[in-house]
Parts: sequence; C-alpha cells; structure tokens
Amino acid sequence: MKIALSVALGAGVGGVFRVVVTAGVQQWYGPDFPLGVLLANVIGSFLIGCLATLTAPESRFYLSPALRQFVMAGFCGGFTTFSFFSLQTLQLIESGQAGVAALYSVLTLILSMIAVWSGHGLGMRLSRG
Repeated sequence: MKIALSVALGAGVGGVFRVVVTAGVQQWYGPDFPLGVLLANVIGSFLIGCLATLTAPESRFYLSPALRQFVMAGFCGGFTTFSFFSLQTLQLIESGQAGVAALYSVLTLILSMIAVWSGHGLGMRLSRG
C-alpha cells in the first residue's frame, strides 16, 4: 500500500510539472508543433534513465523502494505523456498534417531513446564516484 501511495503522489507531482512545461513551451513556441510534450517525454526519459541507474540495488545511491517508485513510476510516469503524444499525433493526421505527425513521432522516439541512454550513462558515471 505504501508503494502504491508513493506512485500516486509522484504521478500527481509529475503531472503538475508536465502541465507547467507543456503550457510554458506552448506559450513561448506556439501551438503549431507539440514541442512541450516532446520536451516532457525527452526530459522524462533522461531522468528515468539516470535515476534507474543511480538508484539500482547495486548502485551507491540507495533509495527505499517506496521513494524509488515515487520518482520513477510516479513522477516520471506522470511527467511523460505517451497517451497525450498519441492523441496529438492523431490530431495532426486528422488535420491533414501527416508529415508533421511523422516528424513528431520520429523525433519523440529517437530523442527519447537518446535521452534515456544519456541519463543511464550519466547515472553510471555518478555512481562510480
């Protein structure tokens, strides 16, 4: 029960951060391309890659299971936005912007994979001391 509550609280915090990031980027950049959601997904991928490595059982940074799940499943899960990404991609296609939808999908996948790999690499370096 403690872990479930930790995940729920983390998801709430992550969701609030996602709204702040996506709304702020949309206000700055405009609504033509879903850059805010793309950034949330890439940042969240970097964070989860780094934190998963830094807080792994064999790592030198210990987090209790509840705190680890708060951050990874909760915060990162609430901050990233796969379902919203899917909806925005569909909306782009339905509005006749299939090319933009394809670009958005490819960028999301590639940049998120680079980010999780980079976060993992940083976590490895930091855990070595």
